[in-house]
Parts: sequence; C-alpha cells; structure tokens
Amino acid sequence: MGKENPKVGKPDNTAFTQQRLPAWQPILSAGIVLPLFVVIGLTFIGIGIGLFITSRNVQEIELDYTGDQEGAPCAGCTNATTNCKCTLPFKIENKFEGPVFMYYGLTNYYQNYRKYGISRDDDQLYGNIDSLKSPANFCSPYQMGAKQMPIAPCGAIANSLFNDTFRLFYKVNKVYTEVLLDDNGISWWTDYNVKFRNPPEINGSLKNAFEGTVKPLNWPKPVYELSTNPNNNGFINQDFLVWMRIAALPNFRKLYRRISEGNWSRSLPAGNYSLEITYNYPVLSFQGKKKVVFSTVTWMGGKNNFLGIAYLVFGSLCIVMALIMLIVYAKYQVQIDRDM
Repeated sequence: MGKENPKVGKPDNTAFTQQRLPAWQPILSAGIVLPLFVVIGLTFIGIGIGLFITSRNVQEIELDYTGDQEGAPCAGCTNATTNCKCTLPFKIENKFEGPVFMYYGLTNYYQNYRKYGISRDDDQLYGNIDSLKSPANFCSPYQMGAKQMPIAPCGAIANSLFNDTFRLFYKVNKVYTEVLLDDNGISWWTDYNVKFRNPPEINGSLKNAFEGTVKPLNWPKPVYELSTNPNNNGFINQDFLVWMRIAALPNFRKLYRRISEGNWSRSLPAGNYSLEITYNYPVLSFQGKKKVVFSTVTWMGGKNNFLGIAYLVFGSLCIVMALIMLIVYAKYQVQIDRDM
C-alpha cells in the first residue's frame, strides 16, 4: 500500500483558515468600565423618567361589572341565561382627550393553557373547503356537532367567544345621547388581511359557503350572521379576530371599540355617563371578573408604569455598581501603591 497523502484534510494555508486574521481584544480597565456603567445608568434613568411620566399622563377609568356583590348594577344578571341587560352609571372627572379606546377585561382566565391554545384549525380559518368540512383533531371535543356535522369555526377558543355587548350614553340635563363606538380596524392587520379568510361564496352568499356545518355550541347564531357588513362577517369579523389572538397572562384586556366617530373623536367630555350592558358571558364559575376600561393612548401606547420603573431600576443598579467598583478600585489601588 502507498503512503497516505499528508495534505489530505489539512486546511488551506490562508489567514482565515489558519486563524491569522488581525483581531482586537479590548482590555477592560477601570478607566473604561466605570464611565461606561455611569453612562449606561444615566441613559436608562433618563429613558425611564420619560416613560414613567408619559405613562402617568395616560387617562384611564376601569369599571367592574361582574355583579358578584350584592347590590351591584349587574348582580341580577349573574344567574340569567342570555341577553340580560343592566346599566352601569359612572362619572368622568376630567375630559379624556381623543382618541379614546374601549376595552373589555377578564381575570383568572387562562387562555395560555396549551390544550386550549391549540384547539383551533388554522386551515379552516383560512377558508380551506376541505378543512371546513373535516376539521382538525386539535379542535376536539368541539370538532363535530349534532348529527356529526362539522363545527365552523371549530375548537375551544372559538367556542368560548366573548359575547357581552355595550352601548355608551352621555347624560346632559337628564337627556341621554349615545356615544358612537367604532369597530373598524380593532384587530391586527395581519389577522384580517393574511391569516383569516372566508370560504368562497356560493351564488354570492356566505351562508351557502357554510352549508353543511353547524355553529359552535355556545354561540347563539352561526358565524355568517355575526354582522350585516360583508367586510366584517364570518371568519373576518373584527370581534372574532380579537378574541382568537389569545392572551399570554390570566388577567388581560382586549380592544372592544374605538371612540372615533363624529364629535366624540376629539374627546370624551367630563360628566355623567351610562353604560348599557348586554350580559351574556359567565365568569363566576371560574372565579373570574369582568370589567370595561376606557383609556387614552400616547406615543408609547396605553398605561404601562412597569416599563418606566424597570428602566429606572436597571439604570439605578448600574450607577450603584459603578460606585461600588469605584470604591473597590480606589481601595486596592491605594494598597498596591503602598506595597510598591
């Protein structure tokens, strides 16, 4: 047998393969680290102050309407079946500058539970005909309805769709004026335009497209009757899209409406208001609570004190660490000088 070639498997004799490229490795001295910590700390403290002040400027009012306490406005609706109406009066002390956003909130509701979170068929929600007639097994036990007909939309998320409704009135001189609520564009753009699609209409009718399917068990009406607006019906209904984007935490709020119609788009004036609630959604069985939130927004979004506080804490820690390192450095530097 011949001798093996010693060059086989040997990398080329280049600066890159032989790791001879020029490199720079910083030497972290006290003169570099201490000013760096101070600059980072001051920067984060400045940003934190700005975020905290901005968040404090957000106007917000939160109204609990669970009705779990005796004498509460909606206490009589907690044991009702459906469409129980209650009225929640409240007062706005200072004018809310527009635009004003209206949210509904739920507590102790674990949408992040894995079996709940995967209980959907994305192909069906994209309008796929085959998936419409044969939903994925992930939807079980909300996969098939009566007479083994497929449920559309299937799954636990869709079946538990939030269905309380609200009307807002402004009271002036004992006269109630309805505040117009806008449901246009409350969902994510990608959900409405990319992820969700209605199946192709048959003979110009969305109802015909869903023929051979049944509504989810807890829904009072089928998906093709969610709205009279064809651009807000079926799988692309705005309220449905908002609900299908599940929350990461057990206490959450979801956008319900924007107050952006007519004169109300500029502001919500101070005064007395009345919220008419159609109470449908049960929460007492899992010790949950329901609330409505009215909030303004800023360049950083809604009210979020935590973000500003987090920046302040991190910046303060950087300053404290810089001071500690300065003390340690000064102490041991003096000791070294003495020894020398």
